[in-house]
Amino acid sequence: MIKLTILRRRWFLGILFTCSFVYFITSIYKQSTELRNNAIAPRPKVRLETFRWQSSYEKSNATKITTCRNSVQGKNLITDDHGYVCERHEVFVNGCCDTQASKRFVCDGCLDNGCCAIYEHCVSCCLQPEKQQLLRKILSRASDTFPNLFASVTDQFELCLTKCRTSSESVQHENSYRNPTAKYCYGSSFPIARDGLT
Repeated sequence: MIKLTILRRRWFLGILFTCSFVYFITSIYKQSTELRNNAIAPRPKVRLETFRWQSSYEKSNATKITTCRNSVQGKNLITDDHGYVCERHEVFVNGCCDTQASKRFVCDGCLDNGCCAIYEHCVSCCLQPEKQQLLRKILSRASDTFPNLFASVTDQFELCLTKCRTSSESVQHENSYRNPTAKYCYGSSFPIARDGLT
């Protein structure tokens, strides 16, 4: 009786092991097939012909604007898609900054290389009409360098939001910012490290 019980347990464990092994091999095969297919599939590219640049930079009339997108996550400051920077309590329910109480295309704390101390100032500064030529160059290289990151970007505001976020380009030695006081960059160059090394 004891031998029969042991034999049943071994059979059960043997079947369980076989099923687990088959599942493991099947999963590995599926993953390798997906990776192979992804490697063959064309990488997404930024479609420059449908990319929307800011068309009008004259002072916005709040009565004409229905809604604005904005930088959302700022604790104190918000930048809307017209380039205005305002405090959170100055944002209207439509997402736009109060143009009477805010400044537009703010580059306060931004360096010549396009790196800024404040994220919202980086986005606002990046939205300036003069920055379009620089952003066009960045976009033309973006498809090859960061295809997945820039593939969903459709206009200048989204590009500025994406570019100004800190990334691996903002850090050195994987654990510290290259320049902790100017770590948000819209330009094509890396933040300059405080010690002068890049």
